[in-house]
Amino acid sequence: MKCYELVKHIEKWAPKGVAWQKDNVGLQVGSLNNELKKIVLALELTTKVLDEAILNDANFIFTHHPFIFTPIKKLNFDDDDNSILIQKLIKHDITLYSAHTNLDFANNGVSFSLANQLGLTNIKFLSNLKSTKKKIVVFVPKNNFDEVSEALYSSGAGIIGNYSKCSFSLEGEGTFLGDEKTNPSVGTKEKFESVEEIRLEVIVDEWNLGKAISEMIKAHPYEEPAFDVYSIENENTNFGIGTIGDLPHKMKQDEFFIYLKEKLNLNNFRYCDGKSELISRVALCGGSGSELLSTAMNKEADVFVTGDIKYHAFHEAWNKIILIDAGHFETEIFVLDEMKKFIENILTANKSESKICIVEKRTNPVKFFKK
Repeated sequence: MKCYELVKHIEKWAPKGVAWQKDNVGLQVGSLNNELKKIVLALELTTKVLDEAILNDANFIFTHHPFIFTPIKKLNFDDDDNSILIQKLIKHDITLYSAHTNLDFANNGVSFSLANQLGLTNIKFLSNLKSTKKKIVVFVPKNNFDEVSEALYSSGAGIIGNYSKCSFSLEGEGTFLGDEKTNPSVGTKEKFESVEEIRLEVIVDEWNLGKAISEMIKAHPYEEPAFDVYSIENENTNFGIGTIGDLPHKMKQDEFFIYLKEKLNLNNFRYCDGKSELISRVALCGGSGSELLSTAMNKEADVFVTGDIKYHAFHEAWNKIILIDAGHFETEIFVLDEMKKFIENILTANKSESKICIVEKRTNPVKFFKK
């Protein structure tokens, strides 16, 4: 199995197009044409992670945090740590690939993994992404409807939530008059024609729009297919940020704190008091998600757990919602377990003998002082 075949599956789950515009997701270093041998998963690339990968003869490293964020101006292999890591990756022919905010925004991505670790039920996105959909409307001869619609579906169009092949169709009549240079598949050139057609409507993610149109045109019998593309402002039910769900049972604050500490293997965490005596509904965002505080409150969560919270955010939440800073690393690490299961299923389906493991070395630089 080649690296690009694995990446194709990853990007179907977490498309690069859904990532924040300035995020550098995807291939970082290496070749996607290499044959997969062993895969190492980590939140970020460090010297210890790379050394462990080399020791285990791995040739593909997946990280959540991209290694390259800004343009590289020079490669100094003598004393620049990042340059030295790139040199070692190339020397050992290791491919480095990252899925960052696209994995944050994906269904069953970072925040869903955190919610599952806490045993939440009725899990949904805390906030769905907006304005990432387009609608394609194409007019198809009745006899070619199935062929054109299947071409659109196979390109990734027609997906709404957990449903695929979603469309709307309406019968009507199309007219045309081809000049002497045309070669119509229906009717005769230089003759006014009317044809029974079907108006077919499907939605598609904007990053898949070009592919969907291309496949539709290939399948369409007309020399010049008539189609329209509309921008739509609906929330994207397939992608979002954060999660919200229900605890297995209501808990008092101290009980929930112990539960959270055990489930997330926390040494410590920061918090402020909310207004609820009993905790039932929990909002989460892996990594840094304090900008979702007002959303969590509006959706009547009793507690909001995330990382990297600033002092003023605690003031905003004080006596309104229990706000917990559980740490950036601590709220993201569980997505590696989900990624491991995902890749294992792909390897099994493709009868690949490649192995996969989560890095053993700790990549979190943050420690808690204990006297």
